[in-house]
Amino acid sequence: MNWNQEEEEEHQLSISRFEAMLKTNKIFFFDSEEFENIIFHYLDTGKTNLAKRALKLGLDQHPKSIGLKLVQIEILIYENKLDLAEKMLNELLDVEPANEEIYIQKANIYSKRGNHQTAVELLEVALTYTDDYAGIYSMIGMEYLFMDELEKAKSNFIKCLKEDSGDYSALYNVIYCFDFLEQHNEAVEFLNAFIDENPYSEVAWHQLGRQYYELKEYEQAVRAFDYAVIVDEWFLGAYMEKGKALEKLNKYEEAISCYNRTLELDDPTAFAYMRIGKCYENLGRKDLALKFFRKAIAEDPILEKGWLAIVDLYTKEHNYKRALNYINKALDVDGENEQYWRRFASLNYALEKYEDAYKGYEKSIVHGNVDLDVFLIFADINMVLSKYEEAVKILIQALEHYPNHHEIEYRLAGLHFILENYSSANFYLSNALIYGYEHLKLFSELFPEIYKEESVQQLIEKHKNNI
Repeated sequence: MNWNQEEEEEHQLSISRFEAMLKTNKIFFFDSEEFENIIFHYLDTGKTNLAKRALKLGLDQHPKSIGLKLVQIEILIYENKLDLAEKMLNELLDVEPANEEIYIQKANIYSKRGNHQTAVELLEVALTYTDDYAGIYSMIGMEYLFMDELEKAKSNFIKCLKEDSGDYSALYNVIYCFDFLEQHNEAVEFLNAFIDENPYSEVAWHQLGRQYYELKEYEQAVRAFDYAVIVDEWFLGAYMEKGKALEKLNKYEEAISCYNRTLELDDPTAFAYMRIGKCYENLGRKDLALKFFRKAIAEDPILEKGWLAIVDLYTKEHNYKRALNYINKALDVDGENEQYWRRFASLNYALEKYEDAYKGYEKSIVHGNVDLDVFLIFADINMVLSKYEEAVKILIQALEHYPNHHEIEYRLAGLHFILENYSSANFYLSNALIYGYEHLKLFSELFPEIYKEESVQQLIEKHKNNI
């Protein structure tokens, strides 16, 4: 039996004895360290009431135990009873001024109050008394993260890693800082140096691959992910990221193998099915692409990308009826989705179902779409349906987003001529000629009869002479 197993057995024995004591109402003796372990066991398992009961019994048996008082303070801080916790810490400080845990807990209090600079200062004092430099540097790094001082945070997490290269939380935080600061080249340099000293760190290799991916150095990214899975053949995230990098290199068959490996290692995910589907689509295997897109939405019915992938694939093949069938199913799942309404509108427009197309574009705009082509097609549908005043309202709304745009102005001019609002018609036609004279053909195509009118030709000629 190794030392860790023996310690775990002793810990479990303490828990069993404590629970037997509670059942029998007898008082058993535990040393203060046993009580601390019992309390933390219940805190870790979410049994706060039992933790507090153990704390009370512990303090009854060991009223002068600094360790138990510090546990009590930790619970008070967790419950946001900061003033009482600080009062107790100040009392302990008079007794043990060199106790690092006192400074750490005082730092926690100031951190919870939002005074992160004072928390840092207290943690720096704790550094002078501790043997756990890695833990303190990590805490200082977190305080600097709270203050958005990313360079200082990064520096302290790096110090933490120099003390404990196995602290993957610190490693992730270092990379977070590099990412936030957009220092991808610097991150690569740091990770390569880290790997030189820790060549079997699968996390470091994985993070190196991610940085190369950001830098669009996909061959290097694949190489880094390969090393990550050599170190840990069960590293699902590395297979997934490697697949993405292979896609960028147009190595779709290899990417599919990586995604299939993730399906072997863990429960299937909609993301993996989507990526496999996209690879097959790029390989021209539309049948297999559809199969995996369908698997993606079966796995995650609210996955927007899955529904759109199926709809867009059928649309590319001009199979509008099949595409419309799927977009209707998508709308049954999420009737507020702007992208779905836009596809619904364009498909009905292609099928010359103008009333349904009208409904789709209207919903798309209501749900936030402000693309120019949506406004224009919606206005054109209204013109087909002879809803001229509605078309004007839509185009006026479009002008708010695209002022002085010739495609909008020419349409407004023609509509106002139809509605016999000649002053407005001349105004918009003049504007359209100023901002898009070279696109005059658009006006003649949309409104051929109006274009031929003598007054319109005179206005066009007048503008031409003024150029």
